[in-house]
Amino acid sequence: MEKFREEAVCKILVTSDVHGFIYPTDYRTSEERPFGLAKLATLIRHEREQTPGLLLVDNGDIIQGTPLCTFYVKNDPNGVHPSIAALNLLKYDAAVPGNHEFNYGQELLHKVINDSRFPWLSAGIMDIGTDEPAFGKPYIVKTSPEGVKIAILGVTTHYIPHWEHPRHIAGWTFRDALETVKNWVPRIREVEQPDLLVVSYHGGFERDLATGAATERLTGENQGYAMCLEVPGIDVLITGHQHRMIAGEVGGVTVIQPGTGGQALGKITVCFQRRADGRWTVREKTAELLVPDTAVAADREVLELVHPVESATQAWLDQPIGRVDGDMTIESPFTCRLADHPFMEFVNQVQMEAAGVNVSNAALLSEQSKGFAGGITLRDVLTNFMYPNTLTVLRLTGRDIREALEQTANYFVLGEDGAIAVNPGYLEPKAQHYNYDMWEGIEYELDVAKPVGQRVVRLTRNGAPLQDETEVEVVMNNYRAGGGGDYDMYRGKPVVREIQTDMAELVAEYIERHETIQAACNGNWRIVNSLSRL
Repeated sequence: MEKFREEAVCKILVTSDVHGFIYPTDYRTSEERPFGLAKLATLIRHEREQTPGLLLVDNGDIIQGTPLCTFYVKNDPNGVHPSIAALNLLKYDAAVPGNHEFNYGQELLHKVINDSRFPWLSAGIMDIGTDEPAFGKPYIVKTSPEGVKIAILGVTTHYIPHWEHPRHIAGWTFRDALETVKNWVPRIREVEQPDLLVVSYHGGFERDLATGAATERLTGENQGYAMCLEVPGIDVLITGHQHRMIAGEVGGVTVIQPGTGGQALGKITVCFQRRADGRWTVREKTAELLVPDTAVAADREVLELVHPVESATQAWLDQPIGRVDGDMTIESPFTCRLADHPFMEFVNQVQMEAAGVNVSNAALLSEQSKGFAGGITLRDVLTNFMYPNTLTVLRLTGRDIREALEQTANYFVLGEDGAIAVNPGYLEPKAQHYNYDMWEGIEYELDVAKPVGQRVVRLTRNGAPLQDETEVEVVMNNYRAGGGGDYDMYRGKPVVREIQTDMAELVAEYIERHETIQAACNGNWRIVNSLSRL
């Protein structure tokens, strides 16, 4: 009789929140950077040489986020999505849908899933008609070369309906992710009896991993900490969504989160010991992040696979579409948020024209946004407007607008030196600068020295006080209109109209139509610190 091996080592490699970054390219400058799936592919191949039977999982947000993805959707939607082509090439074992997989609608998402040579797992997303998992499988079971049985359960944050356009998720229901895990883990343990149970969760941690203190408003968007402490039977929890770099342990559960854009490859190593009854037991678990640097060459096969669409994307991005008369450059995102700025005035102007209203709010979406100066290309537009947001017009009251401004004012605090600073809650555990809005069509002043909830010290429209009961039609992006970013005052408000063209396209069309846009600023709002006047 063949003698049983006494020990076994299994590895699981993880990507998450790659957001379409395949080439190690900064799309703003075309310079090479130490990130992207092609660089991670080199690390993946090296790890496979060491451990041929390892498992490879993507934890979501793979098909949206770069100009490459935008070009594919607009110009080559009948081909295989470049991210999926790369995952197929690298022989991924499974993927979990992230919230951004839904951004382009159901037709594209179904095509992405059908083109994948691996299953998509999400136990909590259900077809309303059949009450069956919308993507076929809630979990998979794999057996290592040594005979170790590994179960991987996929689950996605159920907060998606708060952000996504209803048309994109019609026919699906999103069950509470924590309750879904509580339901499935014991079932998998009983039916499959795996030696290792992994939960791959496109969601993050709602509490500090060391202290357990809440790090965000406990809305249910992120439930990773509760999963570790409240669900017996989980050995490994793969996380994402927050774009954090995490490798460690919570409540005996090994946890990992490998950043964003291909910053890192997550690696879970599990050592097993054979028991007297022949079953395997976990002896040791470790998590680490493999971070590519300039010495790690991008995988040539991945580069060649994606090169045709990448090359076409670069040429597309360099098309000139207009110019700006004056300066809309953003020298400092922080300063841009302290007072009316020509770039944000332009953004709101585009929104108001597209929606046919005269009140608008918008956010500076990225700390890397540079605004416009001189000649403008599609590259400039897409690097300032990287999300495929559409616009929604809500009918709000003056009271709603005041509450929204109070929520926006939470972005600021007074630092130890008494100067205005960014609220740490908007920096950790995930940067949320995009949840600070700037308005056009009203006049307002926010005083950071005042108590939270009492910071709106001036609010007028056309120079007259805006009364609580006055109704105003306001245009904003669809994420905000759904209450995203804790703007609860918008939930359930009447929708006047929706503009289905995404914002980047609206901006490009506006610039092309006008050829030359004017940098202007009417100074309708500002942030103040009344204590600094004393």
